[in-house]
Amino acid sequence: MELQAVKQRFGIVGNAPRLNNALETAIKVAPTDMNVLIVGESGVGKESFSKIIHHLSHRKHGPFIAVNCGAIPEGTIDSELFGHEKGAFTGATDKRKGYFETVNGGTIFLDEVGELPLGTQARLLRILETGEFIKVGSSSVQKTDVRVVAATNRDLLERAAQGKFREDLYYRLATVPIRVPRLSERKEDIYLLFRRFAHAFAESHHTSLITMSPEAQHLLEQYAWPGNVRQLKNISEQICVLEQGPLISEEVLSRYLPATESTLPMLLGKQEDFSSGMSERDIFYKVLVELRKDVNDLKRVVFGLLEGSRPETVSASPIAVPATPPPAVPVPPLRSEPTVIRPMEPVDEEHEFVEAEEADTTESLSLEDKELEMIKKALMKNKGRRKKAAQDLGISERTLYRKIKEYGLE
Repeated sequence: MELQAVKQRFGIVGNAPRLNNALETAIKVAPTDMNVLIVGESGVGKESFSKIIHHLSHRKHGPFIAVNCGAIPEGTIDSELFGHEKGAFTGATDKRKGYFETVNGGTIFLDEVGELPLGTQARLLRILETGEFIKVGSSSVQKTDVRVVAATNRDLLERAAQGKFREDLYYRLATVPIRVPRLSERKEDIYLLFRRFAHAFAESHHTSLITMSPEAQHLLEQYAWPGNVRQLKNISEQICVLEQGPLISEEVLSRYLPATESTLPMLLGKQEDFSSGMSERDIFYKVLVELRKDVNDLKRVVFGLLEGSRPETVSASPIAVPATPPPAVPVPPLRSEPTVIRPMEPVDEEHEFVEAEEADTTESLSLEDKELEMIKKALMKNKGRRKKAAQDLGISERTLYRKIKEYGLE
């Protein structure tokens, strides 16, 4: 059957290349009994493809049923699909046929097949392999001749890697995969679909037909459409009901298009560190990783200080101080007595270099004391320039700034 004839028969609107490729694949596979997996986002029209496959097959005179696997509770889905015997479970007051028994000779469309429980997946795999199934509460094996067309908006291989979907079932279902494109991938079809929905609504409700200005049409085509064709249909009907028309401007249309930008709180600091596509959780993890690196850097400096024979071995050069000693910096009380830095007489009059006095035997070995001492020395050496001091300490400037605030050295 030709592509245009299929579009007219099943009400398919659009000429986008990706849409045509998906339709051509469905037309070619329809006369066979091969299992088909239709992949696409919610609202792209996956069920329409399942109907095309059924009505163009030799099973077109047999029954067709669409089952939303995500809408059936886990405790009853086996009974819905395969049936049950009387007394099989509480509330089973009578014998019941399942979908696979009632659709014998026809086609069953399993929408959102990725939501099936693992136990139900095993039962489905047996039907695909042998055509056999067992009712809930029964011990007898029954046969059925059903073609399975499945659909999902998830990555089933990814769910298989997570242990939530059987990989062998995926390859049984995806004998022929068909990917239905998103509406944002069919920009040339968006206005055609809007006109189709507006015309159908005007006929059914006896209202005037509305059109769009070129600016509104451009806005319509550039919108992201996260809800795909379903969202476009809903917005089209809203405009037909609430606006008098007949011409819809860009300003009027913009009131009906929900904002698609991220609503996450604004981040302070360097924005280039975070890509716009990152989620709030990803950004939080990134910040934690950076903080962990800063802490590790500081630990290496402190432990290197404790392992060395002299504190001055951490720095590549002696510590310089001005001729006139700076005023004392107030330090908040710590758990132990902070080490007092006593500058010695300059050993080099030209550069006015001095060295810190070697600690005596009563010097405190607290990590906080050593850390505070090294930060003071680095700041004194670099005359308060934090960037240079951070480089000498081997830590980031942000970590040094945080430590300065922590020890009250501001």
